[in-house]
Amino acid sequence: MRNRYLDLLRFLAIVRVVVYHVVGSAALTLIFPAMSVMFALAGSLMAASLDRTGVPAVARRLRRLLPSLWVLAAVFVPAMLLTGLPFTPKVLLWLFPVSDPPANYWGALALSPIWYLRDYLWFVLASPLALWLFRRAPLPTLLAPYALLVVIELGVYPDAPVVLREFGLYFGAWLLGFAHHDGMLRRLRNGVLLPAALALGAAGLAWIFTHPGSRGYDLNDIHLGNALWSAAFILVAIGRAPAEAPWVDRIPLLGRAVTVLNRRALTVYLWHMSFVVALTPLVGLVGWTPRDPLGLAIRVVLVFVLVGVVTLLVGWVEDVAARRTPELVPGRPRRTVAERAAAAPASPAPVGAEAELVGAGTRTDRRAGSGVLTAGERADRPARSDPGRVPAPRGAAERADAETGTR
Repeated sequence: MRNRYLDLLRFLAIVRVVVYHVVGSAALTLIFPAMSVMFALAGSLMAASLDRTGVPAVARRLRRLLPSLWVLAAVFVPAMLLTGLPFTPKVLLWLFPVSDPPANYWGALALSPIWYLRDYLWFVLASPLALWLFRRAPLPTLLAPYALLVVIELGVYPDAPVVLREFGLYFGAWLLGFAHHDGMLRRLRNGVLLPAALALGAAGLAWIFTHPGSRGYDLNDIHLGNALWSAAFILVAIGRAPAEAPWVDRIPLLGRAVTVLNRRALTVYLWHMSFVVALTPLVGLVGWTPRDPLGLAIRVVLVFVLVGVVTLLVGWVEDVAARRTPELVPGRPRRTVAERAAAAPASPAPVGAEAELVGAGTRTDRRAGSGVLTAGERADRPARSDPGRVPAPRGAAERADAETGTR
């Protein structure tokens, strides 16, 4: 059974990512470190998949991940080739992006979220070994990515490859997802978890405010501060996650939105940036400044509308990849077998059945007139004393009526 609280966290993370890419507010990255939360949730799901099926879970995860990328590539790669992208063997990275696939001048920005898919692939491929190590040495395995990032950020290993930098930045969140799946975070006492979160958060904020990036205090430019602050956030938001959150579905609109965005998270993430880029020139055309509140609000709404349209068109690919029944808009309530049976029209009586019933009633009346009692008459007639019959206890009929709902 799905944990609706975790679904809600993923919903909020996706919404935050889209809004951030429209408005560009650094405060949003501090309020909700969405990318690390998404990696932590994905790590928890990956650990569950490995427990169920072992190493084949890697292939299953890739099968669910790649088709949505291929749909995106089928639209944008030909467009980029026609507008100056050289056709080289690296174009094949759009089929399996273990490295950044090539893009031209406009595609590099419109398709910039591909880095998330690249990191996701790396983490999925590393998960069988990482989970094995984590369960044998949890704390050293968990600390290793953060130690790697410290070494890189302090200049000890300044020219680290992108793959190592990204493992240091986000794989710690993935491993915290392992800890959540195994129940380690839930078993931590508040006297341990909360001071650890406070220490990590304080260290992260101290690094953020003393090492601002080119966009100020935007976490995307401050890697070590990002990792530490995100770890503190995950310890609290996921480490103390409730077992369930039924209140989400008590608000029908919220429950449906959470379901839709969880089922279409990859489609929304992959496509939204292209609409952000496409709408940006409109700001100047209509006279809005980049920080005009009304203009930003309208752009946010337009981006979600356009993403909604493309999700209707190609979002069902996620259902096919997950081997679910394709739906245009997921989350439609499905009736149970009993409900479908109750709603089915009754079969029509065969021709002549009514006459047979009438005739049967006539024959019964004749038997009654000739001394033969009908079933109802036998029930209404006082029972004769029967020395071999044990009388029913007093009140038994009433209790039976109450149990069956009759009076």
